Amino acid sequence: MLQAHSFLWNYLWVAPNLFLLGVAILIWRRGLSRQVPTFLAFAILGAFGDLAVFGADISPFVSAPNFWRIDWAYLLLVSLLKFLVIGEICARVFSQYASISRLSRLLISGFGAVLVLLGGIIAGFAHGDNPIFLISGFHLLEQTVFIIETGLIIFLFVLAAFFHLSWDRLSFGILLGFGISASVQLATWAIIANASPSEHTRTLFAFLNMGIYHLCILIWFYYVLVPQKVVSKSELPLPENNLAVWNRELERLLQQ
Repeated sequence: MLQAHSFLWNYLWVAPNLFLLGVAILIWRRGLSRQVPTFLAFAILGAFGDLAVFGADISPFVSAPNFWRIDWAYLLLVSLLKFLVIGEICARVFSQYASISRLSRLLISGFGAVLVLLGGIIAGFAHGDNPIFLISGFHLLEQTVFIIETGLIIFLFVLAAFFHLSWDRLSFGILLGFGISASVQLATWAIIANASPSEHTRTLFAFLNMGIYHLCILIWFYYVLVPQKVVSKSELPLPENNLAVWNRELERLLQQ
């Protein structure tokens, strides 16, 4: 059962993507696409992209180099979309401060896109854990993306807690899923890099990562499926704090 290409392996590869498409359908049918359009794009393109990688993996007509090229394309696409989603969530968290919201989304999205590009270039010239370039570069880029993704998510959670910013239910659920998945991936990569486990142990870690990703998609399914309670907002103006001051000064700067 706990072997590569076993029934459980194939299930944990295919089923999460089908659930992710289900999340996309729910977002569309519940009218949430205007709130999280980038996450909707991630759900659709990410699911179809991973299914394409699975198809290439089981197809006898796809050579090993071509499989890794397809996997490279999928990794670059999904990594870029992840950073765009984090930028989108950041803008929603700072939605009470319009100028900061727009700037933070631009910075995180642009910063993520540049890092994905640089990570791809560095991975192409670096020596990784495998003598075959397509594999070692892929692993290096994947680890780099997870490190950056985890750092941005932790930073956003800490920043929101420090300034006592309120989370909407959907944004919190999306970021929670990304954070859990990236953290577990980093932990398993750290163990593999330092403990030099056997091939069977590496396969077990792969099962763990796939299972955690399945769990994260179910978390997204829950947060999309269960509606947020409507809370009446006070008409009082926002209290004056550092963010309010920065937002006002940023607006003044942009208007000059």
